[in-house]
Amino acid sequence: MTITALFETTYKHSPTVKSKAPGRLEVLGNHTDYNEGFVLSVAVDACTEMAFSKAEGSLCRVHSPIMNDGIRTFDLNEIESPACGKDWTNYIRGIVHELQKRGFHVGAFNAVVSSSIPLSAGMSSSASIEMALVCGLCELFDLDIPLKDKARIGQACENNYIGANTGLLDQLTSLAGNKDQLLVSEYRDLTLSHTPLPSELTLVVVNSGVKHDLSEEYNERREMCEQARDTLKSVYPEIRALRDVSTEMLEKNKNILSDKAYKRALHISGENERVLAAQDLLKNNRLEDFGKLLFNSHQSSVDNFENSCDELDFLIHSARKSDLCIGARLSGGGFGGISIHLVHNEKTDEYVSYIKRLFEGHYGKLPETYICRSANGAKAVKN
Repeated sequence: MTITALFETTYKHSPTVKSKAPGRLEVLGNHTDYNEGFVLSVAVDACTEMAFSKAEGSLCRVHSPIMNDGIRTFDLNEIESPACGKDWTNYIRGIVHELQKRGFHVGAFNAVVSSSIPLSAGMSSSASIEMALVCGLCELFDLDIPLKDKARIGQACENNYIGANTGLLDQLTSLAGNKDQLLVSEYRDLTLSHTPLPSELTLVVVNSGVKHDLSEEYNERREMCEQARDTLKSVYPEIRALRDVSTEMLEKNKNILSDKAYKRALHISGENERVLAAQDLLKNNRLEDFGKLLFNSHQSSVDNFENSCDELDFLIHSARKSDLCIGARLSGGGFGGISIHLVHNEKTDEYVSYIKRLFEGHYGKLPETYICRSANGAKAVKN
């Protein structure tokens, strides 16, 4: 059912605005964002779609067939606090609340939400909902909000309303993605650019099936990165973050760092350098060399950042053994979650069968796999 048909079935009239926002994958640049570094990401063709109409009064109505919980309502005057528990409408409420806090007028509305992004699969379904909503409400209520501020509104919803201490990568990629291109984002001045992703490549996502609470490990990694930065400041006073530290600088000063701080910093410096190197390789269509960067990235996660797990390592080891895959790595926070595998289009089906067979033979269960291609960023149009 199309998003228009879903809206008309739900509310018995046609929508006036439709919006769409893609999910995303982190391709290179693992844990670099909070070190003011660089990330290579891609907007994917799995997306969230929404449709809207204005409503009288202050009562908003939202419906998603995915959640199968009917039409949900909330009052614009009563959203200071989120709904109890892990209520999916908190993403809607939170965005509206952040818009209100910034002085934007958002009236009552009817909305439906549909998504082709697998939930809890590391493709950022939450940021996709947030950006589809922001773009849709901007079109519905004639709000003029710059792209980066839209991303910040999504981040503020996550941080302040949902209670997740996330960065801006997910929202920026959902907004600024381009078909057949990767997004290059950096996190000091928040600049964005694009580099080509050849259309002959498919991104195969393989879920390890391992779920983990990242809070303790995330805090330790961040603390070690900051410790390394502070120690190196005694030698290089100009350093503001690990983004300013090369692997060469680390090697020269290895003796003043703890072993753990050195390894954590080495991962970050290496990731930043891999993101920068990847852009030249892609522009020159050196796809095999680009794929090697993904393998090297994962090995650094194993050796230096220690944020992999047995299942992820098995998947990447299996990818290395196959001439069907040119590169693979964990994607996202790590300690479980998903891996991404770069495969030529014509070899995709063969590779998916291969990786499923090996994983099932080793772990006794089939992994979830998703075929992803690049996509354009979020947009909204009047119906």
